[in-house]
Amino acid sequence: MTTGEFSVTVHMVSSLDGFIAKKDNSVSWFDTSDNYDKGVTGQDSEEFLKTIDCYVMGSRTYELAFELSKSYGWAYGDKPTIVLTNRSLPTDRQNIEFYSGDLNKLINERLKPNYKNVWVVGGSMLTKDFIRLKLASEIRVSILPIILGDGLLFFDHIGQEQALHLKDTTAYKNGMVELCYEIVK
Repeated sequence: MTTGEFSVTVHMVSSLDGFIAKKDNSVSWFDTSDNYDKGVTGQDSEEFLKTIDCYVMGSRTYELAFELSKSYGWAYGDKPTIVLTNRSLPTDRQNIEFYSGDLNKLINERLKPNYKNVWVVGGSMLTKDFIRLKLASEIRVSILPIILGDGLLFFDHIGQEQALHLKDTTAYKNGMVELCYEIVK
């Protein structure tokens, strides 16, 4: 992303076979004990997270993150977080906003004037909408060294072809590989 330019990044953690959660919605498989000697150590996560201005997520991702926050803390810090839902959901944080409405309006009227670097962090239905509506700038997928065989797919029947341009790849010491693709418009 060029500094000063508005960008929407779709980010997802996936198994090698493209699943983002098991059928029971669990992500316990995120912990990996693999070791790749040629891999790099991850960048300073605190410094990296400072570059993200706002998060957008679907309601199921929010519910999982909210439940996990009771044991591990809220993973998204104090950054503004917009949860797309038609339901009434609990929250204990002032930086969380619930939104129900047109995604184009959300991006162009609310997010673009106020933020530069917006990350869509789940789930698969929301990701599909951002890609189909051409609202996303790039896709970052962090592939963990596991085959799940079944579960919730990252790209499940997206319904259209989408050209991508590989911007970057990084292999980490824990066996995770991150792929970063620019969405060709």
